[in-house]
Amino acid sequence: MDSFIRSIINAPRAKKRVITLFIDSLFIAAAFWLALIVRLDSLEPLSVSGNWLLLALLIPISLYAFITLGLYRAVLRYMNSQAVWAIILGTLITTVSLVLLAFFVGIEIPRTMPFIFAWLCLLTVGGSRIIVRALIGRMTTSNKDAVIIYGAGSSGRQLATALNAGPEYFVSAFIDDDVTKHGSIIQGIPVRAFNDIHALIKKRKATKVLLAMPSETRARRKEVLAQLEPLTIKVLSIPGMADIVEGKAKLSEFRDVEIEDLLGRDPVTPKDDLMTVNITDKVVMVTGAGGSIGSELCRQIIKLKPTKLVLFERSEIALYSIEKELGEYIISNTLNIELIPIMGSVQRVNRLETVMRTFGVRTIYHAAAYKHVPLVEHNVVEGVRNNVFGTYYAAKAAVEAKVDTFVLISTDKAVRPTNIMGATKRMAELVLQGLAQEQGAKHKTRFCMVRFGNVLGSSGSVVPLFRRQIKEGGPITLTHPDITRYFMTIPEAAQLVIQAGAMGKGGDVFVLDMGDSVKISDLATKMVRLSGLEIKTDDTPHGDIEIKCTGLRPGEKLYEELLIGDNVEQTSHERIMTAKEVMLPLSELNVFIEALDIACHDFNHETIRQLLLDAPTGFNPTDGICDLVWNARLENKGNTESESNVVNLSK
Repeated sequence: MDSFIRSIINAPRAKKRVITLFIDSLFIAAAFWLALIVRLDSLEPLSVSGNWLLLALLIPISLYAFITLGLYRAVLRYMNSQAVWAIILGTLITTVSLVLLAFFVGIEIPRTMPFIFAWLCLLTVGGSRIIVRALIGRMTTSNKDAVIIYGAGSSGRQLATALNAGPEYFVSAFIDDDVTKHGSIIQGIPVRAFNDIHALIKKRKATKVLLAMPSETRARRKEVLAQLEPLTIKVLSIPGMADIVEGKAKLSEFRDVEIEDLLGRDPVTPKDDLMTVNITDKVVMVTGAGGSIGSELCRQIIKLKPTKLVLFERSEIALYSIEKELGEYIISNTLNIELIPIMGSVQRVNRLETVMRTFGVRTIYHAAAYKHVPLVEHNVVEGVRNNVFGTYYAAKAAVEAKVDTFVLISTDKAVRPTNIMGATKRMAELVLQGLAQEQGAKHKTRFCMVRFGNVLGSSGSVVPLFRRQIKEGGPITLTHPDITRYFMTIPEAAQLVIQAGAMGKGGDVFVLDMGDSVKISDLATKMVRLSGLEIKTDDTPHGDIEIKCTGLRPGEKLYEELLIGDNVEQTSHERIMTAKEVMLPLSELNVFIEALDIACHDFNHETIRQLLLDAPTGFNPTDGICDLVWNARLENKGNTESESNVVNLSK
């Protein structure tokens, strides 16, 4: 039976229309004779030739009416209200035609017979389509995966329609928080309360839960995800309505649950006056323009319509990528902005000053830095050169080029640093604080720095690493079970950096409100469970993904801080604070800078470390000198001395 139905379903459309016309003819004939037989309670009408003539005239008229109304253009499996109205109107026309034909041809029919005929016609022509549609639906869903949609609003209903029309999934149920919808049926799909989800998953054998909540706040989505997490069923979300409207995504394009939803942090709408003051109609320069933060700063800046945007980057491929992306955006939005891609290193002060003077730069966002803690631990001299001297040279060039505003992108690792990276970023802050002391007397450049924690999706972030490890079947590698971090989305961080820079008066240390710190092991567990998998432990040896602790890396902290002291003040922006930190006069700072320069030139790591300890950075290293070249030279020196001693003993 299934094979016969499938052969009809897969037949050419013209052939299916002919079959449908033939079947409808049979239904009309059956309705005609049954109406007469039921009304007269006799088979005698079958022997009346006039009735056969009446039927012969009626069938073509009826089929023509259904054709004209578009009944045969409707695809059966997607039959909607238009097809239903076509059946009703076609039946009405057929019934009226029956009465008129009987009158003009002179054939007597019982007065109630047309009503019985209309009812039977609706039952056969319309009912048959409902039955066939149900059969086709059952046959097509037998090979589909069952899913549950969380949210029976407009997005959920549109998603259900799209899925049921596709080849992969069918919607077995809606889950909705609206009590008034519970127990109802929408588009043939039952709507249930969340308390019923366990039974639904088991009974319907659902493989996924789809979040159709694009307009809900992240705080609300976090609550929903917290409810779904213990179910160990794969949870996916649909794109936001803005992306769908702008054509960036389709409703049926599922995404892994965004980590932003797990954090439950809703971004604050940026203040237009703060966003535009340093950018609109000005020449802006971003150092490290191809990096995670630098590239997002460029995306935000371009929307604020500067006259020119100077992209300063040492990586050729990174510079090419961001220039291409921004260039396409400028063309598609018909913006009058000049993009200036400049290759160069922030360790070259002449290059920096020449670029700033040539293009008349007014605002600089200094995002160029080495930020990966273990890599900087293993490459100390380059870390110091790039993070400390790169900032020093960029700031000096800004003063000479008469730049108005210079904003340093700092980090929470600069607070009581336990690693070289954090110590160098704190030194970079001290450099700007020292230069800011001279503001007004010797220069007009306003220096400020913005300090924040980890950003989601940046290079080196744990989130893409965990996703890859989950996809590969594990294990997830964690440095320590108790490690915590602050997280923020890259767009929000970039917007807050721009706004904080607009509030700077000179030497300000701004601290972004990062919300609550997140325990990384909890984050990993949530990601595993919302992928429909189970954590493998001693208690659950048959779990899917194991979490392994590899130990803290060189210089790594268990937790990060954003403030050195408690002297913090709220600004006019609810998520930006300003801190009063210890600083060093420029005259004293220059002594450290000169000594640090000599130590780096001589590759004297002991002196470099001591200088960082002596400066007011709060540096408290947890490891010895980890520089790879330094340790390799020590090892080679030790081996050479051992060989020399062996030779002397042999003599």
